[in-house]
Amino acid sequence: MKIAERGNPAMRSWLDRQGLRLVAKPYLSGAFATQQLLERLTVEKAPLRELTAGYGGGVNSGPLFRRVYVSTPEHSVPFVGSKDMLVADLSSLPRLKKTDAESSSLHYLELQPGMTMISRSGFNAGRRAYVRPDMEGYWSSEDVIKVTPDQNKIKPGYLYTFLSSRFGEVLVRGGVYGSAIRHIAPDHIEEIRVPRFGEAVEKEIHELMEEAASLRAAYQSGVHQATRDLFETAGLGDLLDLRWHEQGRDLGFAQRGLDTTTLRPLNFQPRARKILRRLGEVEHVTLGEFCKGGQMSRGLRFPRVDGEPGDTYSYRLVGQRQAFWLRPEGRWISKAHTSKDVLAEDETVLIASQGTLGENEVYGRALFAAGSWRSFAFSEHFLRVRPGLAGYSGAYLFAFLRSECVFRVLRSCSTGGKQQDIHPELCAAIPVPALAGEDRERIAETVRQAHSQRDEADRKEDRALLRLEEAVAQHAGVTS
Repeated sequence: MKIAERGNPAMRSWLDRQGLRLVAKPYLSGAFATQQLLERLTVEKAPLRELTAGYGGGVNSGPLFRRVYVSTPEHSVPFVGSKDMLVADLSSLPRLKKTDAESSSLHYLELQPGMTMISRSGFNAGRRAYVRPDMEGYWSSEDVIKVTPDQNKIKPGYLYTFLSSRFGEVLVRGGVYGSAIRHIAPDHIEEIRVPRFGEAVEKEIHELMEEAASLRAAYQSGVHQATRDLFETAGLGDLLDLRWHEQGRDLGFAQRGLDTTTLRPLNFQPRARKILRRLGEVEHVTLGEFCKGGQMSRGLRFPRVDGEPGDTYSYRLVGQRQAFWLRPEGRWISKAHTSKDVLAEDETVLIASQGTLGENEVYGRALFAAGSWRSFAFSEHFLRVRPGLAGYSGAYLFAFLRSECVFRVLRSCSTGGKQQDIHPELCAAIPVPALAGEDRERIAETVRQAHSQRDEADRKEDRALLRLEEAVAQHAGVTS
């Protein structure tokens, strides 16, 4: 008999609880060991299906359907997939045709604040995310399981905290099956038993998670407002409503004055050149001038030597895939074998600079390294941009580089074959609006405040998880 642990063999009764599935992972993943720990708790435990309400009993995913994407906000709704639910900045989500979303077959896919989302297929199967206040009116894909708590029975923040904890981790992921493409089904998690620690503890955990969700919504609003403020103050408000895909494809154009820098048609695409001309009409400095004395180069290449998890002896390595998540989960690498140059200096803008041109790929997107993010080791696949020009800050530059129009310009600077890279000379020529000092500082402070709120949200979420750990330890008679 295959055993998960000595003295803890797989039992026949376990097969019944997993629908007679003969896949080994649920029995060897730690899920049943965690269930046994939770069963020792001296508190009431209720199946998840008894704590939810709504369509399909409150634990559901959607049907397969033909997706029609629309770029006009008035005729579409933001559409969240299994990867999108993990990201911090939701401003670049694809948009689903509104009449389809509100149809009788898809209306129940609408997200409501307080729901828990669980990715149900692919590389990210089993990951969890909390629906924030600013996600009201978004729609989820069929690849997302929604858990809708019955708020007369359980508080949403507490339920999410349990499902996202190390206890919920193994219970949810213990139901993942498949080889090439992994899956999880709603009925595989409906029987998860949720411990009830009483009104006071659950309320405390719920309020911490709700505060974290509100702070993340404030972060989203803050970075969006900083970008809008910059473009409107510069007299470039028309670039905020870009509607890139409504402008038609770049076909049949001629380009004069070529030199040896590039002969690639993509680098001269008319839609991007139109943006560049518009940016050049206002007072500006080029990105190369902006970064003179600072940095505009790719990161350091370095060997990855695994280290002990934790900040004492290791750095958390963050690559392009996870850098845009709310909470990156990269591997830990040894500090003893890694140069400090892998860290980003305060207020460095990091641009994902290698990848493909797919609409949902992160290639060309920008993020901001400040606060707790300065402790991460970033891979060499980021273009690191840091100002050297007096009076200009990285926070101000981030508000510019995160915009949709600059994202399109950065992609037009691509070089390479299947894997694209950003051409440094073309990138350096991008005009950056040169606003008055007080305007620059106001915009930069908005960005800094938004990222401070994001860090505070992470701390509150950590406190909620710690409080849950303490409650489990107290009622199980073990240390967490």
